Amino acid sequence: MGFRFTAMHAANMYRLTGYVRNEYDGSVTCEVQGEEEAIDRFVATIRSGRFIDITDIDRKELPLIPDERSFDVRFN
Repeated sequence: MGFRFTAMHAANMYRLTGYVRNEYDGSVTCEVQGEEEAIDRFVATIRSGRFIDITDIDRKELPLIPDERSFDVRFN
């Protein structure tokens, strides 16, 4: 749970909402919403994780979820 914990901690630190979850193919899906600058800081924080190896990030803008209030770790 190293990456998911790091993502949750970073999201809370930058007051972002969304979720992170492991996929069956070994990849991770992470959706965050908040201020653009906070999202950039979030990405920089997770990229700098000591035991985390991020090989690719697919970043795209999605519709906002207005009633989203937290960042969750989801389990498949």
